[in-house]
Amino acid sequence: MTPTDSSDPSGDAHAAPCPQHVAIIMDGNGRWAAKRHLPRAEGHRRGVEAVRRVVEAAGNEGIACLTLFSFSSENWSRPAGEVSDLMRLIRLFIRSDLARLHAKGVRVRIIGAEEGVPEDIAALIHEAESKTADNQGLILQVAFNYGARDEIVRAARRMAELALKGDVAPSAITEELFAAALDTSGIPDPDLIIRTSGEQRLSNFLLWQGAYAELVFLPVLWPDFCAEHLREAVEIFRSRDRRFGGRPEEAAPDPLAKDVPAREKHA
Repeated sequence: MTPTDSSDPSGDAHAAPCPQHVAIIMDGNGRWAAKRHLPRAEGHRRGVEAVRRVVEAAGNEGIACLTLFSFSSENWSRPAGEVSDLMRLIRLFIRSDLARLHAKGVRVRIIGAEEGVPEDIAALIHEAESKTADNQGLILQVAFNYGARDEIVRAARRMAELALKGDVAPSAITEELFAAALDTSGIPDPDLIIRTSGEQRLSNFLLWQGAYAELVFLPVLWPDFCAEHLREAVEIFRSRDRRFGGRPEEAAPDPLAKDVPAREKHA
C-alpha cells in the first residue's frame, strides 16, 4: 500500500494521523426513500451516488484504503424485487464507473463468498479486479455477498485443509497465518469503521479485522452522506487515544505498587 501524507494541514506536528483504512457500513437507503415516499429502489440509486462522493472524498482525505459494505450474505433474503434492483445497480456501477476509477489509479478489490453470485456479476467483478490490479492509488475494497462469520469459517476451513495435508502443523497456526487466509489478506486492518443511519452495531462486518478499529456512528442516512460527513468521522477518529489493549506510557502503574485496584490490574 502506498504511504500517504497524514500530516495535519493546520501545521500541528503532534496531531493524530489520518486513518489509513476506513470501512463504512452504508445503511439507510430504504429509510431515506420511505421518508420521501419514494420506492426503495430510488434510495438504493441515491446510495450509489453517495458511493461516488465518498470514493472521491477518501482520496482527498489521504485515506489509503476504503472498504464499503455493499451487499451482505444475509441480504439475499430480502424481497426478490429489491434484490433484483440491487443487482442491477451493481452491474450499472461497475460498467459505468470502472473506467473512471481506473483512470484515477484506484485499485478495486472485492471480498465475500463467490458461491451464489450471478455469473455476469462475477465476470464483472473479475474484470474490475484484473483491470485495476496494478494501480497504485486508493484501494477500493467492496464487500459483496459478504458476512464476517462466513469469512472466518471459510478461513478456518482453509487452515484445516492445510493441516490435513501436512502443510502446516495445528500448533503453528498463528493470528498472522490465519489472517492471511481471510478475504482481506494483504490489506491492513481498518483503523476506523463508520456506520450511517444512527444504528449502532457491526452487523457481521469485519469482525476479525475490526478488533481494534475505532467505531463512529453517524445519524445521517447513507444517500445523504458526503465529504463533510467523512471529514467529521475522521476528526472524531483523530481525537481519540488508541491503546490497542494497552495503556499510555505515562499512565502505566508501578509494577511494585500494592494499591492498584483489581480492575486496573486486569484492564
